[in-house]
Amino acid sequence: MKHWFADGVFRTIVRNASFLGSGKLVGALLGLVALACAGRGMSAALFGTLVLIHSYANGVGGLVKFQTWQFIVRYGAPALGRDDRDAFRDVTGFAVALDLASGCVGLIGGLALLPLLAGWFGIGRADLPWALVYCTLIPTMTAATPTGILRVLDRFDQIAVQQAVTPLIRAVGGVISFAGHLGFPGFVVTWYVADLAGDLCLWLMAVRELRRRDMPGALVPRFAGPGRRLGGAWNFVVTTNIAHSVWSAWGPVSNLIVGAMLGPASAGLFKIAATFFDSASKPADLLSRSFYPEIMRLDPASRHPWLLAVRSGLIAGAMGFLILLLVVIGGEPLIGLVFGKRYLEAYDLLRLMTVSLVVSMASFPFESLLYMAGRQRAALVAEALAALGYAGLLFAMIHLFGLLGAGMAYIAGVLLKAVAMLIPTLAAYRKREAIPWSAQQAVA
Repeated sequence: MKHWFADGVFRTIVRNASFLGSGKLVGALLGLVALACAGRGMSAALFGTLVLIHSYANGVGGLVKFQTWQFIVRYGAPALGRDDRDAFRDVTGFAVALDLASGCVGLIGGLALLPLLAGWFGIGRADLPWALVYCTLIPTMTAATPTGILRVLDRFDQIAVQQAVTPLIRAVGGVISFAGHLGFPGFVVTWYVADLAGDLCLWLMAVRELRRRDMPGALVPRFAGPGRRLGGAWNFVVTTNIAHSVWSAWGPVSNLIVGAMLGPASAGLFKIAATFFDSASKPADLLSRSFYPEIMRLDPASRHPWLLAVRSGLIAGAMGFLILLLVVIGGEPLIGLVFGKRYLEAYDLLRLMTVSLVVSMASFPFESLLYMAGRQRAALVAEALAALGYAGLLFAMIHLFGLLGAGMAYIAGVLLKAVAMLIPTLAAYRKREAIPWSAQQAVA
């Protein structure tokens, strides 16, 4: 381990992950407060309806969202490295245009489909107006440009601060709604304002940082010009969009399927278990967010980025095993304390889902390595196969085993994704000497 930390790049990865971790830790604690207030301030059915409304908007956003932050890291970091500000403006302008386009498509599609799908998802007619209003958040939910700008400018400290904004407002608003007996409308308004404020805060931080670096015009939308000048740009953004749309919708769509098959109360229980699971897996997510920008600065033909992936994966896997032990020991009393005894069924689901945590965390470097190697199409195939397998298993296992079946399907989905990512990653490593060292490398 001492030898590992002698590597400056590895230290940078850990340092940036620590910045993000500090914000996520605060956010996770505040998020628990917000969920506890919502769970105790409403019936299980109303709590589940709130979860379904949020999941629908988030799911639509995830389906149409371009991963513009990855595009900015891959194309913008080398441009900054050679001090080519015009090329960097092309990258950020193209990313802004993609965010605007996907946000408009998501908003129109989400509003149009919701009246047709609401009943199937378990959203009652009386709650439909609230759900329609919540869909107006889709454009801000789909925007990833400010995150990419802050990452490529190495302002992970700013991202850490922003990560606490939404859960803080949710927690404060949740306490007010609970104490004031504001009921379902109070919690919907709280979650709406919190999501909007968190997204706008990220944009303000990006604008301020660009002004500080004297980069005017970096957020002016540009489509045609950058699309021609940035080699492989369209191929990259379309491929990563499809891959991440499939996988990022996993959580929200899972909530919707559970709600459709088992009712809003079960969707609420699944949300509680998934929230604890997501909080437990955050260390791997944080390492991934700091890992990807760093390896994009390294020569993929060397062993260095691949060795960093092994070290980072081992550390994340060890964290996952420790978290698994903590969940087994303390998960049940914590859920009972925070949400009340009526939600203890979520612990059985959480304990089951946490079995997949070690694999999920240890395998986080695979996707970044594939993007570094220009193998985004392989990542897309892996994501799609795993998501399709998970969706089929989710329907079948819920039908056979009820709510616990959703947890079983989740484990199978994580294992499918890890194996599907591992195979092309090993193939890319064997052929690493043929990988061009450029952010605009040829698409595999």
